[in-house]
Amino acid sequence: MLKLAYTVLFLTLWLIILYVYNVNAKKLSLASFLRKKYMLVATGILGIWLIFQIALHNTGFYYDLTLPPRIPLVMILPLITFTIVFTRVHRSNKILQVIPIYVPIAFQSFRACIESLFYATFLQGILPIQVTFAGANYDILLGISAIFVSIYTAKNTHPNKRFLLFWNVLGICIVLFAAFTFISSFYFPEIWGQTNSKISLEFNQFPYLLLPAFIMPSAIFMHVLSITQLLQNKQN
Repeated sequence: MLKLAYTVLFLTLWLIILYVYNVNAKKLSLASFLRKKYMLVATGILGIWLIFQIALHNTGFYYDLTLPPRIPLVMILPLITFTIVFTRVHRSNKILQVIPIYVPIAFQSFRACIESLFYATFLQGILPIQVTFAGANYDILLGISAIFVSIYTAKNTHPNKRFLLFWNVLGICIVLFAAFTFISSFYFPEIWGQTNSKISLEFNQFPYLLLPAFIMPSAIFMHVLSITQLLQNKQN
């Protein structure tokens, strides 16, 4: 059931992204066949990325916990690089102008859900307590705040952009700190007063690997997208 929950969350997030794109591309009168084409291409690229990661996993690549850390370098870093390049190249794209600025903010509310999954995974003995909201992971607070910040943004014609920029930067810092708790729990457990890693190697399997392969980077992507929107609106 726990593995199914991670898979359902991943599929839900991807479908939300496709839905948001489709609805707002329609506002620009983009032809239906082009919208379908772009969504299929994006889904295909994501599929290739995940197949590549599954193939690496099947070789035992991610079970090697020697330094340098493989999951951050081979999963997370490429996606963060993609996020920076993609938003930089497409910062003037018209679709960014038609997507309501509350949408990428509201997207972050999923982080309250993933924190619940982390805690359930901890109860199964797969994760240590420090990566949950009962330990040193504060992502649940950001996820809950996303609900209220998105409502505030949706209801105000001219929301405070400095506040929204600060909130997004804070959100990036929180997700990076959450990533740090995971990485350090694997490689430097003594930071948390533990002699050995308390993360079960089971967490190095799919669907748990969807966390660094898609779920966590999607949060950073939406923050960077939101920041890009806010800065573009400021210039306009």
